[in-house]
Amino acid sequence: MSEGTLFIVGTPIGNLDDLTARAVETLGTVDACYAEDTRRTGRLLSRLGISVPLRSLHEHNERRRAEEILARLAAGEKLAIASDAGTPTLSDPGRKVVAEAWAAGHRVVPIPGASAVPAALSAAGLPADRFWFAGFPPRKGGDRRAWLGRVRRMPDTIVAFEAPGRLAGLLADLAAIGLGERTAAVCRELTKLHETIRRGTIAELATVYEGETVKGEVTLVVSGAGEDASGPDEDADPERVRAVVAQLADEGLSRRAIAARLEERFDLTRNEAYEWSLEGGRSHE
Repeated sequence: MSEGTLFIVGTPIGNLDDLTARAVETLGTVDACYAEDTRRTGRLLSRLGISVPLRSLHEHNERRRAEEILARLAAGEKLAIASDAGTPTLSDPGRKVVAEAWAAGHRVVPIPGASAVPAALSAAGLPADRFWFAGFPPRKGGDRRAWLGRVRRMPDTIVAFEAPGRLAGLLADLAAIGLGERTAAVCRELTKLHETIRRGTIAELATVYEGETVKGEVTLVVSGAGEDASGPDEDADPERVRAVVAQLADEGLSRRAIAARLEERFDLTRNEAYEWSLEGGRSHE
């Protein structure tokens, strides 16, 4: 294993006092820090009195930066990755770089810090021994339908991020698929000055946020379906559904027949299944 070391540094999600002493020490001793937003991380480092070279690492340049980082690690440097807030690679850039660093034989060291996921779980009052971190929900189409279907069937607690302007729509969609009585918590601006946590049923929360202007970062926690949740054999993963549609179409099935098969096999309503058959199949009627 080479001497190069890649540190994955968790940074505050709001309150700067949440930065750990170990993170401060690490950021002050690395050869460079790769940050999702160099301006934001730069302000944090300035507050700490740390002067370290900053390089950008975001979704649009991660592949290019990976080559640079690997070369520097091979030269024995110690580098850090930091996202805007929270832990890198959790819905933030860095995963590709970490995977390639491991593949190249470099040392990867996590420096734990704040994260909205455990923070929201700890305050939601829902089971947290097992949970599904669902990231950001897809905005539309089959991918969103599949995501909503998986939330409906998931036996464990669900944690998701959402943009403030789309929170009301997400709550309305969850209520529309029959989850109105599920318990949920909307956690907004966690650890910040205007932190708010609202807990209730999805139907109640959908009413609260309907037409309301929401600002700041939002983390949504939703109760699961429970251990006895039952349903089709497979989750409606979009790529898997498309592959099945193509296979059934090649076998000569009509769109209506394809939709019936999809409804049986995946977590889809009749209308959703037929929409998938229209999207990927060809008619033999």
